[in-house]
Amino acid sequence: MTDFASSAVPLTGGYGGQTFAVSAGGEDAVIKFYAKDPGRAAVDAALLQLVRGLLPVPRVLELKREGSYEEPPYLLTERLPGVNLQVYLETATDEQRRTVGTQLGELLARLSGMPFLRPGMFRDDDLGVEPFGLGDLAEYVAGLRLGLTDAQRDGFATVIDEVDELLVDGVDRVCLVHSDFNPKNLLVDPETARITGLIDWEFAHAGSPYADLGNLLRFCEDQVLAGAVLDSLAPMALGERLVDLGRAADIWALLDLAERAAEHEVAAAAHRLVARMADTATLAAGRPALAVVH
Repeated sequence: MTDFASSAVPLTGGYGGQTFAVSAGGEDAVIKFYAKDPGRAAVDAALLQLVRGLLPVPRVLELKREGSYEEPPYLLTERLPGVNLQVYLETATDEQRRTVGTQLGELLARLSGMPFLRPGMFRDDDLGVEPFGLGDLAEYVAGLRLGLTDAQRDGFATVIDEVDELLVDGVDRVCLVHSDFNPKNLLVDPETARITGLIDWEFAHAGSPYADLGNLLRFCEDQVLAGAVLDSLAPMALGERLVDLGRAADIWALLDLAERAAEHEVAAAAHRLVARMADTATLAAGRPALAVVH
């Protein structure tokens, strides 16, 4: 750790603020420490090796597998070029947002085409899968502390029925899920609007081919960007009703985030969305009716 200390600059994103920009071997690099989940360092390294060449991910430069809380395991990777997509979209033109949206759809299609046999979290660098063991959705919701009223719980029971119906009719297939697929974890070249990086893989798992789409569209109100994403996915046999299926597959992650509403604004926004679902007894909860452009 001391080898990088003199050049370390904290980066936003990542679990627990453990990610830093550093200089290593004469090149810009990123180091991520894994004090809270030591075994994940090797998993993330394996995932980056798995998808490199298929997705814009950084080269692994060094992996420290073992360590303590004071000297934790770490993963050192190259630092990819580009700016944060979330910031870029604030001033991007319609044409630029369409260009980005098309690429996002292509990345989602590649992720959905990387199959696994069963859903769950990756447990080792062989990417063995440990089942979630969460029970069905109704059981999962019952175990959460969401602060819903009796009327809201009744409304959310209707949402659960809608989710179950959608996912039963959806694609019964398991694939690689990034699980935090949204603009804050993507990089883009501001001159060309080309996506240069998909980063922060610490929540990646085997799951639904619609989960990353649901994450991307969770709070999205950008009709141009969303339309280009959906337009890109439409011919790739992911099924109809893509927005509904994405929202259904995202419900588990949304609920987990909503239970932590007091921790930060994104979690608070997730809780507000869950409350609107419960109030309206709908999965859409008043969100925009996003659709393909063509």
